[in-house]
Amino acid sequence: MATAADTAEEELPPSRFSDEEDDEEEVEEQRGSMKEPLLEHHPVNLRRLAPNNTSQLAIVGSNLCPIETLDYELIESDLFNQDWRSRGRAAILRYVLFKWTFCLFIGIVAGAVGFFNNLAVENIAGFKFVALSNLMLADKYWTAFWMFTGSNLALLMFATAITAFVSTAAGGSGIPEVKAYLNGVDAPDIFSLRTLVVKIVGMITAVSSSLHVGKAGPMVHIGACLGAIVGQGGSRQYHMTWRWLRYFKNDRDRRDLVTCGAAAGVAAAFRAPVGGVLFSLESLSSWWRSALIWRAFFTTAVVAITLRALIDVCERGKCGLFGKGGLIMYDVTAENITYHVADLPPVILLGVIGGILGSLYNFLMLKVLRLFSIVNEKGRAYRLLLAATVSIFISCCLFGLPWLAPCRPCQKDDCSSTSQSGSFMSFQCPPKHYNELASLLFETNDDTIRKLFSSGTNDDFQKSSILVSFISSYFLGIISYGVAAPFGLFVPIILTGASYGRLIGMLMGSNSNLDHGLFAVLGSASFLGGTMRMTVSVCVIMLELTNNLLLLPLVMLVLLISKTVADSFNPNIYDLILKLKGLPYLEDHAEPYMRQLTVSDVVTGPLRTFNGVEKVGNIVHILKTTGHHAFPVIDEPPFSSSPVLFGLILRAHLLSLLKKKYFQPTCTISGCDVTKHFVADDFSKRGSGKQDRIEDIEITEEEMEMFIDLHPFTNTSPYTVVETMSLAKALILFREVGLRHLLIVPKSSSRAPVVGILTRHDFMPEHILGLHPFLKKSRWKRLRFQKSTISRISRSYLMWACS
Repeated sequence: MATAADTAEEELPPSRFSDEEDDEEEVEEQRGSMKEPLLEHHPVNLRRLAPNNTSQLAIVGSNLCPIETLDYELIESDLFNQDWRSRGRAAILRYVLFKWTFCLFIGIVAGAVGFFNNLAVENIAGFKFVALSNLMLADKYWTAFWMFTGSNLALLMFATAITAFVSTAAGGSGIPEVKAYLNGVDAPDIFSLRTLVVKIVGMITAVSSSLHVGKAGPMVHIGACLGAIVGQGGSRQYHMTWRWLRYFKNDRDRRDLVTCGAAAGVAAAFRAPVGGVLFSLESLSSWWRSALIWRAFFTTAVVAITLRALIDVCERGKCGLFGKGGLIMYDVTAENITYHVADLPPVILLGVIGGILGSLYNFLMLKVLRLFSIVNEKGRAYRLLLAATVSIFISCCLFGLPWLAPCRPCQKDDCSSTSQSGSFMSFQCPPKHYNELASLLFETNDDTIRKLFSSGTNDDFQKSSILVSFISSYFLGIISYGVAAPFGLFVPIILTGASYGRLIGMLMGSNSNLDHGLFAVLGSASFLGGTMRMTVSVCVIMLELTNNLLLLPLVMLVLLISKTVADSFNPNIYDLILKLKGLPYLEDHAEPYMRQLTVSDVVTGPLRTFNGVEKVGNIVHILKTTGHHAFPVIDEPPFSSSPVLFGLILRAHLLSLLKKKYFQPTCTISGCDVTKHFVADDFSKRGSGKQDRIEDIEITEEEMEMFIDLHPFTNTSPYTVVETMSLAKALILFREVGLRHLLIVPKSSSRAPVVGILTRHDFMPEHILGLHPFLKKSRWKRLRFQKSTISRISRSYLMWACS
C-alpha cells in the first residue's frame, strides 16, 4: 500500500490499528513531499511516524496482534485471466460440487460439536449439582460449599489456563472477531486449529463452572473456525495440497465458508436453522448475495438434521444427565395464546424498560471489560488470579443467596432432593419443600430458562425470589464476561431478560391476562434487543426456541421498541467490544463529518510506485523499507507515450516473483509465455501459518542488477476514484465492494497518473480526526443522548416535580 499511519500537529496517544506501516527511513522524505495543505482553510502539518490513534495492532484475546485487511477483490492480470480461461466445464463443476460438499461437512461437524458441547455441559454440571444436593441433604453445608466452590474454581482455572497458554484468541465469545473478519479484518490465529480446540474444551469447562455465561457465542466462533479451516484450500505443512483444492485458496471463498460456518454455529446452539441464517445476515456479514443465503440455509438445515439424529440417541437414555434444555426446543408456552389491545401497554412497557436496562448493561459491561483488560494485559498469572477471584466471588454469591429465600411446600411431582434436570431443588429445606432461588441458581442456564419460560407456573415463584434472581443474573453476567476464557453473552442475556420479564408480569398482577411465562419470553426478547440491537434474527430465534408462531406480533413489537430506546444511549454490545479490542471495523454508514472531506484530505505519502519493468534491487529495497501491501505499476516512456497507470501489484505477488527468481538481464518487456513458468496457485494466499517475508529471500548482488517484467502479474483493473470524491462516498464504495486498496487518480491529466491509495486505515475516525482535529468540534453529531443531555433532562424534571 502507498499510504501509512500519519499524524497531525498535536501529539496523540499511541494507536491501535492501521492497514500499513512504514519505517523511520522515510521520515525526512515524507516531510519534504507534503508541500500542500490537505484543507486550504485548515492546513495540517503532517509528521511521519508521530504518534496517532491508529496503528497496525489490535487486542485479540489479551494479546496485541498485527492487523491486515483481506483481499476480496478479483485479480485481473494476464496470468489469472489465462488460468480462468483454461478451466473447462469439468473444473467448474468440480469447484461447485466441492463448495457444496464443504457446506455439508461444516453442517455435520457443527451439529455434532454443538450436541457434544451441550451433552458435556449438562453432565459435568449435573454431576456437580447432584453431589451438592446430596451433601446438603446430609446437612454437610460447609462441605457442600467447599465442594461447590472448589469444583467451580478448578473448571474455570482450567479453561483460563488453556486460553492463556495455548490460544488467547479463543477467549470471549468470538462473535466480535467473526464480525470483524467478515468486514475484511484479518487478525492472525483467530481461526486456527489450535483456537478451535481451545474454544471447544474451554467453553465446556467454563460454562460448567457456574459462571453466568453461555454456549451460543463460542458456537458461532467454532462454526466460523470450521469454515475457515475447510476453506484454506489444503495445507502445505501437512502435505495436503491436492490440485482441486487450489481454487479455494482465496479470501472470497473463505469468507463465504466462514459465513456459512457462523450460521451453522447459531443453528447448533439453539437448533434454530432459519435464525442462524438471519443472524449471519443481520449481525455478522458486511457483504451478502442471494447465492450465499441459499448455501447458508443448506448448511443450517444439515445442522438441524444432524441434531435431530443425535437427540434421538439421547431419548433412548444413553446420554447420562442430558436434560431437555439447550438443543431441545423450549416448547413451553400455551398452545392457544390470546391477547387483546388492553395487553399491549404492559408489552410496550417491557420494551421501554428492556431498552434502558440493555443500554445500561452495555455501559457497565464496557467499564468492567476495560478494568479487567488492564489486569489481563499484565500477564498470564494475572489472568489466572482474576479468574480465580471472580470464580470464588460468584460461587459465594450463588451459594449464599438461596439462604435468603423461604422454603415452600411442593405442589407438583417435580420436587427433588437430588437436583434432577428440570426439578425444583430442596437445598436446606425439609422434605417435600423446595427453595425457589436454589431451583433457579443451581441449574444449567438452559434449564433455568425453561422454568422461567414455562406457562402455568404463576404460583411457583415469589416476587422477591425473581427480583434477587434478576439482580444476580444482571450483575454476575457482567462480571463473568471479563474473564479470559471462552464463553458467550447470548444465553445469560436471555436468562436475565426472562427473570426481568417474569418480574414485570408479577408486578402487573390482575392488570394483564398474559401468562408469566409469556412475560418471561417477551422480557428475554426486549433485553436482547436492548443489548445486541438485533431484530429480525432475534425474533426468529425466539420463535424457534419457543416453537410458537403466535408470539410473533408481540415479539416484533417488544424488539422494535427496546432497540429504538437503547440506540438512543449507546451502540450494541458487540460494536463496543470491537472498539475495545481495537479491531478496525468499517461501519455501514459514513459519519457526517466525512462529507466535509475529500479523499485527498486523508491520504498521506510518500507514494511508492514501480515501473512496468522494474529493477530487482529497487523492488527488494522498497519491500524492506516499507510495510505497504500493494504498489501502483506505472508505465513510462519508452513503454508508453506518457506516464500511465497500468495497474496494481500486491506485495505477496512480488515476493513470489522474487522467490521464483523470475528475472531477466535487460529492461525490456518479456515476450515469453508466463504460464510456462507459473501457475495461479503460485500466487494463492495461504490460509494460516508462516507467510513469505522479504528477509527470508536470498538475492545475490548480480541478481540485484537484473529486472522483472511486472505486466503479466499486475491487476490491470483496480478500483479508482477521482481525488475530489467525498470521503463519505468513497467509504460506501470501499465497504460495499469489500476492497483493500482504492487508488486515487488526479483531476488533471497533467499530473502523475496516481496520487495516493486509500486503505481501511484512512477511513478510521481516529485517523481522520487526528489529521483534522477541528472536526471534533463539528456541530454534526450522531443523534444519541449524551451525559450532559441526560443530566439536563433530569434537572428539569426535578425542578418541575418540586414546583
